[in-house]
Amino acid sequence: MRIRVLGIVLAGGKGTRLFPLTKERAKPAVPFGGKYRIIDFVLSNFINSGIYSVYVLTQFRSQSLLQHLSEGWQFGGLLKTQFVIPVPAQMRSSDETWYRGTADAIYQNINLVEQADPRVVAIFGGDHIYRMNIASMVEYHVQKNAEVTVAAIPVPKKEAAEFGVIETSEDGHILGFHEKNPDAPTMPGDPRRVHASMGNYIFSTRTLLRLLHDDAANPGSHHDFGRDILPKLAGNTEIYAYDFQTNRIPGEAADAVPYWRDVGTLDAYYEANMDLRSVNPALNLYNRQWPVRTTSYPDPPAKFTFDEENRRGQAIDSIISGGSILSGGIVRTSVVGRGVRVHAGALVEESVILDNCDIGRRARIRRAILDKNVRIPEDACIGYDPDRDRRYHYVTDTGLVVVEGNRTPVEITDLAV
Repeated sequence: MRIRVLGIVLAGGKGTRLFPLTKERAKPAVPFGGKYRIIDFVLSNFINSGIYSVYVLTQFRSQSLLQHLSEGWQFGGLLKTQFVIPVPAQMRSSDETWYRGTADAIYQNINLVEQADPRVVAIFGGDHIYRMNIASMVEYHVQKNAEVTVAAIPVPKKEAAEFGVIETSEDGHILGFHEKNPDAPTMPGDPRRVHASMGNYIFSTRTLLRLLHDDAANPGSHHDFGRDILPKLAGNTEIYAYDFQTNRIPGEAADAVPYWRDVGTLDAYYEANMDLRSVNPALNLYNRQWPVRTTSYPDPPAKFTFDEENRRGQAIDSIISGGSILSGGIVRTSVVGRGVRVHAGALVEESVILDNCDIGRRARIRRAILDKNVRIPEDACIGYDPDRDRRYHYVTDTGLVVVEGNRTPVEITDLAV
């Protein structure tokens, strides 16, 4: 079934829990998996699903994101229905404010929906790592003759307090929303799990326009889909939950578990990167039928040099991106971005190294995230002395060390032992 679908990606979040990786960039622009940005996953889902009309609504610290979109995603098609266009905040509200919530973000750009005149509008977040055949969710929406469809993912009941939980009937009708309630109703027939909202929605266009106008006229609203609009619809209209566990990706095994990760914290971001190193990773980046698209970088291949005792360039159980050179250094169980240099005698373990970092001779790095452009001097030691790490870097409760990019020469020299 081919119907006109307009995609809108909400990519304006601050991502405060990912600080300092979001100090100078929006969360959707944070690098992931060696060569990608977080936003590449939702955009790839749209394009792979045959949805080629996509607006990306940006807001906070958007320069890095806008540059990435311009380099990799603003393709020019022969048809006006083929585009990925970033839309900076227009401040079209009466008091000329930034977006006050997810619904307000759409309302301030309501002209884009009206001009496109699609049958349905797919409104998705831009800050999760996942693969999803959105066409299947659209088909479910049409089959149910729904006005609104909300993507839902099963999670253990013990995690209900961390999510917005959807209460449903056996046929998928949404009966209620329960925000971070540990006693939220479980899934029909499954007392161990609840349906958590993924923050991804399909709206019939006429319904969306009516709801947005009504919400904008309500001075007591937070102007947010999850907090204001959807709870009022539950039990009163044709609103359904789409069970994400039924989603299937071409090129994957029939019994493959759909992959979705909320990388909202540094530890979650780190673990999602580490997932990619598995022999059979849950997120398969090598599926040619469902590629994860990004900017086409003109990088040379990765290179490993020297084969001498204590000076052997090698990587074990790791991802090494284009343009990187392991010049006598060793990388284990790590994800290494583009253009990274690991010099002789250096050891990198269980770490995420972003683009253009330079790791000096004999330096040791363990359980760390290095932001872009970090220069680690010779003999530096990171991830071995928690007290010392906290003096110079951000350290999470689990002991994960995050080294900010663009450090000054004095600061970087102080890292050496």
